[in-house]
Amino acid sequence: MCRPSSYTKSVTKHSMQEPTFLILTALAAGAQHGYGIMTDVARISDGRVRLRAGTLYAALDRLKADGLVSSDKEEIVDGRLRRYYRITDEGTQELGAEVRRLRANAAVAASRLGLAGGTA
Repeated sequence: MCRPSSYTKSVTKHSMQEPTFLILTALAAGAQHGYGIMTDVARISDGRVRLRAGTLYAALDRLKADGLVSSDKEEIVDGRLRRYYRITDEGTQELGAEVRRLRANAAVAASRLGLAGGTA
């Protein structure tokens, strides 16, 4: 599927899919290999989201194509290739924009529910 060149820039106008949000959040702490990302996503989501390897690597390929993630380094561990990924500057900007969008939505919901700290 070909995406228009404005795709990456317009992603913040729409909500980011939760797995994408969690993968970028995991990588915001520093470069990680695939298994590290999967365990970090499970930890961040309190076990609610568990990515399978195929799902993770398909998402990483898409995020790389979109310029939000890049390969960092590779190493051989126990005879197997371990590839590390890192969030790019553009990925950091997109994640920050999504955090701001979610905070704004949560503030409106909190305000309407009469919860402390809600401002709208």
